[in-house]
Amino acid sequence: MARPLKRFACQSCGAITSKWSGRCESCGEWNTIVEETAAAPGPAGGGPGRHRGRLLEFATLKGSTPQPARYRSGIAEFDRVCGGGLVVGSALLIGGDPGIGKSTLLLQVAAALARQHTACAYISGEEALDQVRLRGERLGVSDAPVHLTAATSVRDIIASLERPDAPRVAVIDSIQTMWLDTVESTPGTVTQVRASAQALVELAKRRGIAILLVGHVTKDGAIAGPRVLEHMVDTVLYFEGERGHQFRILRTVKNRFGPTDEIGVFEMSDRGLADVANPSALFLGERRGQVSGACVFAGIEGTRPLLVEIQALVAPSSFGTPRHAVVGWDSNRLAMVLAVLEARCAAAVGANDVYLNVAGGLRISEPAADLAVAASVVSSLADEPVPADMVVFGEIGLGGEVRPVGQREARLREAAKLGFRSALVPRARAGSGSTPRAPEGITIDEIDHLSDLVARFQPADRRQRRPEREGLADRRRN
Repeated sequence: MARPLKRFACQSCGAITSKWSGRCESCGEWNTIVEETAAAPGPAGGGPGRHRGRLLEFATLKGSTPQPARYRSGIAEFDRVCGGGLVVGSALLIGGDPGIGKSTLLLQVAAALARQHTACAYISGEEALDQVRLRGERLGVSDAPVHLTAATSVRDIIASLERPDAPRVAVIDSIQTMWLDTVESTPGTVTQVRASAQALVELAKRRGIAILLVGHVTKDGAIAGPRVLEHMVDTVLYFEGERGHQFRILRTVKNRFGPTDEIGVFEMSDRGLADVANPSALFLGERRGQVSGACVFAGIEGTRPLLVEIQALVAPSSFGTPRHAVVGWDSNRLAMVLAVLEARCAAAVGANDVYLNVAGGLRISEPAADLAVAASVVSSLADEPVPADMVVFGEIGLGGEVRPVGQREARLREAAKLGFRSALVPRARAGSGSTPRAPEGITIDEIDHLSDLVARFQPADRRQRRPEREGLADRRRN
C-alpha cells in the first residue's frame, strides 16, 4: 500500500500546494490553507507486469435514447427548475445563504414525494431528529411517511441505502458535515467534501437513487468546498432572496437533464414555502402609480418571461465623489449605462448619486435590462414618470445604439397578458425575415439610439445642474 503523503489544500478554492502559507495564491483568501493527507501516486507507465487496459467500444451519435424517468414532487416550481422532476439516479446540489429555506424546501419535497408512494429518506448531519420533527409539524407535513435519521458517516449512509428496501430519494443535509473514515482530515475540508460527494454520486448512479445534497455557501455566495463539487453532480441549484422580502428564487445554474438559468419563485410564510403561479403579477403587485424613476422591465428567466419593476433615484451628491449603489443588478453594467448617457446623450448624470433597485429581491443578469435601467435613470433625472402601462427592454452598446434581444414575442405576450398597452423596444433586425407581430392590444415603439429615449423625457441639461453643485461647494467653503 502506498505511503500517504502530506500536502496543503485551500479550504476556499481547493488549490493544492506543497507548503503552508498564510495567503492562498489562487484565490487570495487568508488563513484558509490546512494540512491534509493524500495517498501516494502509484507507478506510472506500462512497465513489466502491469496489465493493459481493455479495449473500449465506440458508438455513433445517432440512436434511440429514451427520456430519463423522473420523480415528480407535485411542487410545480421545484419540478420546473429540475427540468420536470428529479431524474432517477441523479445527484442534485442546492446551495444558499444560512436560513434562506434550503432545509425547509427539501423537507417539503421529501414529504410530497413520500405521499405519492415514493420512499424518501431525510438524513440530517446538522440537526437532531427532534428539530427536524418540529419543522415538519410547523410545515404541516408530519404525517408524511418520510424516513428520518441523523448521521454523518458516509460509510453508514451507503450501507443503509444499499439495502433492497432502501428509499429511492435521499436528502443529505449537508455535504459539509459528511466524512469518510478512509480520508485523514476533518469534516468540511476540501478533501472530505470531495471524497464524500464522490462516494454519494457513485451510489446514486449504481443504485438508481436520486440524491439531493445541501451545500453551504461562502461569503461571496458560491458553494463552499472545491469547485469540482459542482462538476461532479448533475444539477446545481442556488436559493436566492433577501431576508426582508417574502419571495425566494430557486435558480438553476447547471442541469444535465433540462434547461439552465431556469427559476422557480416561492413565497415564504409561517407554513413554509408556497409556489407562486404568476411571478410577474406578484413582483408588480406593490407598484405605486405615477412615480418618476420606476420602469417595468420585461425579462426572460430560463424559459419563463418575467416582468419586474426597476427603480432608480438620481440625487445631487453631497460629496466630491458621487455614489452608485445597486441592489439586484450588476454594478459594472450600471456604470457603463451611466457613462453612455453622459458621453453619447449629454445627460448630466455624472455629478449625481445614483441608486438602483430591482423590486422584490430578484437578481437580474440579462443585458436586455440596459434600456429599462436607462429609462429609470433618465426618468428620475427629469422627474418625469415613465408611462404606467409601458414595458421596456433592450441592450445598449457603447456607441449609444440600442440592440435587439432574443424572445421579443414572448416578452410582449407576457406584458399584454398583464394589461400593459405599450412597449419601448429596439428596432427589429433587418433581414431577419418576417416582421415580428405585436400581440393584440399593445403598441410597439421602436428606437435605434439611446438619445431617442432621452429626448422623450427631456431631462434637465448640465447648465441647470451645475449652479446647484457650485452653490453647494461655495457653502461648504464658507
